Amino acid sequence: MASTVDDIPQKIRACTVSRDVQNFDLLIEDMEAVFQEDWGDLSFTEATAFLRDDSSSDLEMLAIALDDEDEGSMPVIRGIIEKAAERSIHVLLIAEALSPIVLHQLLRAGADDFVPYPLPEKALEDAINRLSQAEGATGMIQKGVTAPSGKNGSVFAVHSLAGGAGGTNFAVNLAWELSGLGAEHGHTVCILDFDFQSGSVSTYLDIARTEKVYELLSQTSTMDSDAFFAATQKFQDRLQVLTAPFDMLPLDLLSPDEIERVISMARDQFDFVIIDMPRTIVHWTETALEMSDLYFAMLELDLRSAQNTLRMIRALKADNIGMEKHRFVLNRAPRFTDLGGKARAKRMAESLGISIALQIPDGGSQVRDSNDHGLPLAEYAPKNPVTKEMHKFAAALYETSQASRIAAE
Repeated sequence: MASTVDDIPQKIRACTVSRDVQNFDLLIEDMEAVFQEDWGDLSFTEATAFLRDDSSSDLEMLAIALDDEDEGSMPVIRGIIEKAAERSIHVLLIAEALSPIVLHQLLRAGADDFVPYPLPEKALEDAINRLSQAEGATGMIQKGVTAPSGKNGSVFAVHSLAGGAGGTNFAVNLAWELSGLGAEHGHTVCILDFDFQSGSVSTYLDIARTEKVYELLSQTSTMDSDAFFAATQKFQDRLQVLTAPFDMLPLDLLSPDEIERVISMARDQFDFVIIDMPRTIVHWTETALEMSDLYFAMLELDLRSAQNTLRMIRALKADNIGMEKHRFVLNRAPRFTDLGGKARAKRMAESLGISIALQIPDGGSQVRDSNDHGLPLAEYAPKNPVTKEMHKFAAALYETSQASRIAAE
């Protein structure tokens, strides 16, 4: 191992960059295991100078080791990452106790990947394998990308137009009903929670959020099916779930291209993909809409839902985006005997120029209790009117999807 720029061998393949590499003794061991003597160690200042020198042209990778004490040096570290990116040098972040926001900023600056410290067994080697798939990473261990399954599943997005309109509840129970309908035919279902700040799919299914979700979302460019399935969890052996990240993160954490990669991966591996969208419109909302077969907009029979629906319609028209995929779902709809309520629902739809595709009745406290217990409504309250309506709607949706797929073939 080399400790200064002057000590670096002529043909160096990788360098660690840190405030003090002795604070990362496990990294030293792993670097020696992977690169033997063909690596060096640099401080932040030395790395900045080294990257300006032509002798860095043979460098394959920088392993930048950081902890929470380095957050004050972010401008220098971002400069190192940007310079390495200019020279097509891969950057791997070794992060201990760094906030997700800082990691997000460094990945945006050009870092290729990150692994947590202390390093899990073979984590560094696995990360290098992923980086080796990129052009220019010669001499590193090669790893093949898992072959796609080619399922080309149906994608249904769910978007609440007002707080408490029941979007997550609809998404979870629709996914559960579809998983039951498709089980005997070997059809699989996945639900993606894209509300990175307040997503509740994990709560409604009693599934723990894990750091693996953020790791997946931070490295979609090298994502394969193995990484995708490692970040998801299975609910009762029927439903695969990608929860929201462990920490509350910005909704612009992912770019439209990254969202497209995640949806494409899920669509390729599953027959049905349900996306629980954030209530806020973000720059990748259009991407999710374009990739969806149907886009369910949840609303209630109140003024705020009507106003937000009108705003959404205006926004779509302003961007010349069609409404063909939208299906409006009225939650807590009037009962069959509530003629006044049904008349109000009809007038609201007519005034907005929309058609209500589904009216879900009020399920009462059992809906809230099923969510608090982490169970789909069909498991907690099979006789609830919402359960019956969701099963009937999911069955019709399943049959229509299968018929469309057969016709396409």
